[in-house]
Amino acid sequence: MKGTERLRQELESLTELQSIVRTMKALSAASVRQYERAQASLADYYRTVELGLHVVLRRYPGPLIERHKAPPHAGAVVFGSDYGLCGRFNEEIVAHLRQRMAAIPAAREPARTVAVGIRVAEELAAAGQGVEGEYLTPSSSGAITATVQQLLLKLDEWQAEAGIDHVHVFYNRQARGSRYRPTGVQLLPVDLGRFRRLEAEPWPTRVIPTFTMPARRLLSTLLRQYFFVTLSRACAESLAAEHNSRLAAMQSAEKNIDERLEELTGAYRRERQSAITTELLDVVAGFEALTGRTR
Repeated sequence: MKGTERLRQELESLTELQSIVRTMKALSAASVRQYERAQASLADYYRTVELGLHVVLRRYPGPLIERHKAPPHAGAVVFGSDYGLCGRFNEEIVAHLRQRMAAIPAAREPARTVAVGIRVAEELAAAGQGVEGEYLTPSSSGAITATVQQLLLKLDEWQAEAGIDHVHVFYNRQARGSRYRPTGVQLLPVDLGRFRRLEAEPWPTRVIPTFTMPARRLLSTLLRQYFFVTLSRACAESLAAEHNSRLAAMQSAEKNIDERLEELTGAYRRERQSAITTELLDVVAGFEALTGRTR
């Protein structure tokens, strides 16, 4: 019976683990949908800001931002995860960051880095990359704004105190299926040429908007919104990719647990049947021995 009891305990443990995995899978699936909706909303917001910048630059084709030719002071914002069970999510984005930042020509000093996610901060430290600021990942799409506002304050601090003029944002974005792709975008200096190139596209309405406030002030306001929406999109895409990767891991774990449960259930039934058969044979043997003595 010891074998039967051991199998029964294993079955109970696996059943509990199966329940946990299914709960995590459901949470990950819900999170993926939540952050994908956030991405769609932010894409519309980004398009609005993009068109606003296009209007300003269309009216004032001259340079509105001073360019510095000195070697750059570089900074990086990295989005990762707070938790595991998402494969090499943090390792791959850190490797991508190191590769991209090493390509910045003649940087004056090592890049200053802030990390969104405890696990990615640990991975950066393990790779020898100092982390100046560490933030928790947002717990929902509604919390993205607060996290991004903290990042913008850090960027303001960098520019005011250290003259940081090159900032790159690194995050994983969803690819096909459960895959993700490490991505890096340049936040500073802003490539205004990409907004000027929108002239080749037809304007979405019949009338092109105009404005009366000073162009530099309007540009500054729009660029602030551009930084906000770029960081928000990176955060939402990273969170969607993280939960999608975790969802795939939970689906794989659930499949393995189901197979193991089926295997253990069969073994338990065979063991129990064997124990019952042994007990019956003992009863029959005892009965035969008893009736034999009676005769």
